[in-house]
Order: sequence, then C-alpha cells, then structure tokens
Amino acid sequence: MYNSNPNRPYHRTEIDQLFAKVKAQMHQQAIARGGDGVALYTDCYTGKTLRGGDPYDYEHIRSAEEIFMAYRDRLTNSQIAQVVNCPENVAVTLRSINQSKGKTPLEDWLINSDNISKYDIDILLAKRNLKKADKAIKKMAASF
Repeated sequence: MYNSNPNRPYHRTEIDQLFAKVKAQMHQQAIARGGDGVALYTDCYTGKTLRGGDPYDYEHIRSAEEIFMAYRDRLTNSQIAQVVNCPENVAVTLRSINQSKGKTPLEDWLINSDNISKYDIDILLAKRNLKKADKAIKKMAASF
C-alpha cells in the first residue's frame, strides 16, 4: 500500500531522469527513421516534418505537473514518472509551440485561435494526440 504524503509538492527528479532516457530512445528511433543519419520526426500538433537541426523540443502532451498533481495521492514519484513519460504522452513539437504552451493544458491552449493560426496547428491531430495521451495515462496509472 502507498502511504506517502498525498499532498506532497510537485517534484520532478524521477520524471526528468526517465524523460532523459525516453528522449534518447526516441532520438535513436528518429535517426533510424531518417535513414540518412539525421533525426526525422512528425510534429504532434502540426503534422509537419521535423528534422535534426530544426528547433524542436520533446514535449509532454499532458504536462508533468498536471499528471503529478492528479496522481500524487495514490502513486509514488517513480510510478508518476512512468505515467508522465508513457510513449503516448511524449512527442515532438516546434520549440516555439512548446514554449508558448508551457504548462497550459492543451485543450485550454487550443481555445486561443491566435495559437492555431500563428503556429499552424492541425486541431484534429492535436486533439487526437491528446486523447491518445489521456487514455494511455489513465491506463498506466490504473496498472499500479
């Protein structure tokens, strides 16, 4: 049984350690996908192709803090790190999009039509990826 403090403050150490491993694995897969030694990704919000050297970031579709706060009453920091970094919740997007979004929940960020036009967001793709992430997050959290 998990009996740690259910009101503990947001803590990212385990999340960041696992995130680094997940990013390294994704990078190796992207290099293989590129076929020419240069990483190849598809932006999770625009659907556009991103290559190594482009200004992209690895992105938690559902923010680490939001997941931590939702599950801190029943999961350990290590378990939360696994949930945050599940494959469906880690994607790649342009750095400008990631910085604009910050910790804002994607559905809230998408409400601002300026974000859609400024960053050329494919709303259906973004919402589909969010739905996939949320489903995987819930499934993984329930597995502990």
